[in-house]
Amino acid sequence: DRLAEEMVGRNVLYGRWTFQIVEEFDDNYWSVLREHERSVRAELTGGARHVYEAEMKDDRRTRGRPGHEAAP
Repeated sequence: DRLAEEMVGRNVLYGRWTFQIVEEFDDNYWSVLREHERSVRAELTGGARHVYEAEMKDDRRTRGRPGHEAAP
């Protein structure tokens, strides 16, 4: 009972549960960062994502082998 009374419903940070921390992080930092990332990616790669990884996949796959297809 003591554990439930002290821990269930307890704030992780003063006045906040984890969902509130995540929401604030998303609204005030992550969303802003993602918009900058999209802008830079659009300028440098025309919006393509994971360009290096896609090139590496194409270089390292065994053509004609099941499970090594270039794209879905």
